[in-house]
Amino acid sequence: MNLDWEFIVESLPLYGDAMWLTVKLAFWGILFSLVLGLLFSVALHYKVPLLSGVIVVYVELSRNTPLLVQLFFLYYGLPKIGIYMSETTCAIVGLTFLGGSYMTEAFRSGIEAVSRSQIESGLSIGLSKVQLARYVILPQAYAISIPSLGANAIFLLKETSIVGAIALMDLMNVAKDLIGMHYKTAESLSLLVMSYLILILPLSLVLSWVERKVRYAEFGG
Repeated sequence: MNLDWEFIVESLPLYGDAMWLTVKLAFWGILFSLVLGLLFSVALHYKVPLLSGVIVVYVELSRNTPLLVQLFFLYYGLPKIGIYMSETTCAIVGLTFLGGSYMTEAFRSGIEAVSRSQIESGLSIGLSKVQLARYVILPQAYAISIPSLGANAIFLLKETSIVGAIALMDLMNVAKDLIGMHYKTAESLSLLVMSYLILILPLSLVLSWVERKVRYAEFGG
């Protein structure tokens, strides 16, 4: 298979812009998802009245509907009731809505893995619920949740490939446009694959390193 290297070089700026957009969407989507997941998992742990029920419904709704449907609702549905958002804002809100539920479950499983004896020991020495969460529960829950949190972060980064459905020029949209205009399928798809590898592989390696560090800190190694 002979590739058109001149076409590949000329297309690099388009893929560069799309990669930068992907990084921005993924960064904010993952960050807001982590914050949402942490807050909601703590609320579920302490069984906050009314809020816990709402969070359970949100988690089930988010995890059992496709991101594409969520994006369509945000971008095409909300304007019908007077709520308008830019394409970028819709993408970030959609990623956060989806990612928040997965991060909530990841943090919740970590919190529930903390032994009851440690919680009782903290209470016995006079720690308040806030202090108990800050110094006993959350540090251990974070360490336990690292693998799940990392997998969810990579999942959200890959899910950015869907945002082209709401008119954002992401990597998938750039590749499809180039194929449609120039019929350079092999070149366009090769650049698409390499772009995602450049974004995802370093993140995967960093998360694996963090996971090993946390495991060694906890158990020695």
